[in-house]
Amino acid sequence: MSLYAAQKLLFHLNREPAVQARFRETRAELLGDYELSDEEREAFVAGDIGKLYVLGANGQLLMHFAALLGMPWADYIEAMREGVRRHGPVRAGIYAMTTSTDEKVAGV
Repeated sequence: MSLYAAQKLLFHLNREPAVQARFRETRAELLGDYELSDEEREAFVAGDIGKLYVLGANGQLLMHFAALLGMPWADYIEAMREGVRRHGPVRAGIYAMTTSTDEKVAGV
């Protein structure tokens, strides 16, 4: 249940100042408290919003994490797009892609 652990960490980071402080000060130690995959752990260490998005993290949770990282809104949106370009379609979660990235969905 790695995606669950990643989203639980995001939730805690978004809501708990003590967890935010640990993330800034002892990131590796904090990440060890969650059952993350190696890819998830690497993405958290790097602050890689795009990779977390592709791995299935919820965009609402990621939005607040991006703010914690000091990322402006436009950069957050572009980070998700760049994540798909670099790492392929979203693999899991509610945003999992069922079409290719160049296909129009619902005529849009």
